[in-house]
Amino acid sequence: MASTVLDGPDDVRAHLGRHLGHSEWIEIDQYRVNLFADATGDHQWIHVDPERATKGPFGAPIAHGYLTLSISNLFLPQIVEVRGFSAGVNYGVDKVRFPSPVKVGARIRAGAELTAISEVNGGLQTTIVITIEIEGGTKPACVIESLSRWLY
Repeated sequence: MASTVLDGPDDVRAHLGRHLGHSEWIEIDQYRVNLFADATGDHQWIHVDPERATKGPFGAPIAHGYLTLSISNLFLPQIVEVRGFSAGVNYGVDKVRFPSPVKVGARIRAGAELTAISEVNGGLQTTIVITIEIEGGTKPACVIESLSRWLY
């Protein structure tokens, strides 16, 4: 169940500038990192060779930045559910940043804030800033300016 339910265009507009909630925490394990490496062909040692990565710059293997980004699709439905439109589509992103690496074994979650709304042909476009944090960390793992279109 989502932390926040937005029911229709007026409710979406009413939440502009508001924090929408947080997702559940999940652990990033080596199995998930390896599956992502297999899916993308990115088998860089810093991700998939724990022994070598332990001696590397982060002291442990780290998740791919794009794995962290892609997990936002798991987190966002836990945070917000949008109703009252015929469809919602992912329109893209304006910016993505990876301020801090996610070490294998770390737990991450996301928070989301509705930061912009504009009228588009046939609906609304929203910008939701998704911040993926690392449990106990001082900097976020990933900050995403996510664009969605909500069609009437």
